[in-house]
Amino acid sequence: MMYNKIMAEFIRARSDTQKEERLSQIKEAATALFAAVPYSTITLTTIAEKLGWSRANLYKYVTTKEEIFLEAVSDKMAAYYTSLLAAFPQGNQFSAAVISEVWAGILNANQEYLMYVSYLNTIIETNVTVDRLAAFKKKYYDFAYTVSGRLCEMLHLTKEAAYKLQLDILFFASSNASTCCKNPLVQEALKKIRITPPPADFYADMKDFVLMRIEWETGRGKGV
Repeated sequence: MMYNKIMAEFIRARSDTQKEERLSQIKEAATALFAAVPYSTITLTTIAEKLGWSRANLYKYVTTKEEIFLEAVSDKMAAYYTSLLAAFPQGNQFSAAVISEVWAGILNANQEYLMYVSYLNTIIETNVTVDRLAAFKKKYYDFAYTVSGRLCEMLHLTKEAAYKLQLDILFFASSNASTCCKNPLVQEALKKIRITPPPADFYADMKDFVLMRIEWETGRGKGV
């Protein structure tokens, strides 16, 4: 009986590992498509084709493409916030200028995550189960509140001001990253009307914005 129990646990653990591997493959295929074609053209069928699977096999793991992208965003979100916490350790004495430079660098390195943010509220979060969404939201707020707490210590802000600061930076960066994105459909449209937008410097724009928001929040606290 003990042997059967051990074997059952082994089989279950192996199955869980295999499931994680399959989900990782699914996310990789979906994100590769996202980098190459408009989000609206991506379907479970195109994801299955990218994997070389049948759609029926894909349905064993997910039921909507939004479930896939929610998991992908969750991974990229964790990478972004983990980078922030590592770059701004507790007790640091960084100046506003240094913080803005470092934060801009992290935003620049996480542009793929930022591009997904603009799809979250209106598209991705509207077609997933409540349980999946609840797990994702908990993960987000755990990270966001931890970063806000770090900002409170660094900049001597209230919790509300610190949370709004990091949220404003996230949304502005998301909008900017989406604008800078070389969407093939947008590029084709601009070529058709013979328009060449001025070059954008994402890092420089983010550094200026982060510094501006920090100075405004810290200055407001001093009555400036």
